[in-house]
Amino acid sequence: FGDTLLGLYEKERLGLSRYADEESREDVFWETLDADLQYWTRSLRPVQWYPGHIAKTEKELKGQLKLMDVVIEVRDARIPLATTHPKMDSWLGNRRRIIVMNREDMVSADDRNAWATYFSSQGIKVIYSNGQLGMGTMKLGRMAKSAASTVNTRRREKGLLPRPVRAGIVGYPNVGKSSLINRLLKRRMCPAAPRPGVTRELKWVRFGKDLELLDSPGILPMRISDQTAALKLAICDDIGERSYDFADVAAILVQILLRHPAVGSEAFRKRYKIDVDSDCGKLFVTKLSVHLFNGDTTQAAFRILSDFRKGRFGWVALERPPT
Repeated sequence: FGDTLLGLYEKERLGLSRYADEESREDVFWETLDADLQYWTRSLRPVQWYPGHIAKTEKELKGQLKLMDVVIEVRDARIPLATTHPKMDSWLGNRRRIIVMNREDMVSADDRNAWATYFSSQGIKVIYSNGQLGMGTMKLGRMAKSAASTVNTRRREKGLLPRPVRAGIVGYPNVGKSSLINRLLKRRMCPAAPRPGVTRELKWVRFGKDLELLDSPGILPMRISDQTAALKLAICDDIGERSYDFADVAAILVQILLRHPAVGSEAFRKRYKIDVDSDCGKLFVTKLSVHLFNGDTTQAAFRILSDFRKGRFGWVALERPPT
């Protein structure tokens, strides 16, 4: 009996130890990721993309902000910090804001919980959504009306008739703004496609009697000074393909995923049926190109990026809240 208890105790101790080690590895990964990215990107060609229509959009959008009762900022749930404009806070001022973390199906429950806690501590309303399937859209509509409910209260006090709540939907390219609106309206009112730069002009659309939505083209800084953020945009397909080198971006993605607690080298062996000989992403891209694409590194890089975007390595985020 004593031996059995001791045996159980030892197993429990070892199990807790392994759990603590895994938790520690995960903490180290997130704490060092941005520093690693800064080191890896220092010699790469800068990722920059600023189509001509964005400058015009930014000017028009700042004018339309004065008409908005509430602003709905759509972000990519995999990279919430990299997909917010550095000037967004100053543009919005004290205006009510709702953050939509789109593509919730592409991150884990742990990722969602971490970000929900982070934004809640800042008093910011957050909704997780899947613009392709429509998840979260009805809740968003209710929250937008609720957030701006005082608008018509003040109008009545002044003897004015009530009007629809005006909500502007803003965000980076390809984060799913137009798909979200189409799902909310249950019809295709705004052009949408899985690539950056499809929406080119501002467009107001009516949602019932009580809500008007402004769909806007994606907005980016004229110059992206944070290249770790720019790299994440490239990996997640939230910036134009002409702005980056496929092989460079795929190589860094490999290095991230090899270290990622939820992925690791075994996922690459299972996916591509080749061994991972080192933690150098460039070597793996080259090896995969020989194995599958007759030495074409661009095709190999595109396959790795595409597999990540389609969840072939599991649904994993590339950012966690700052500590």
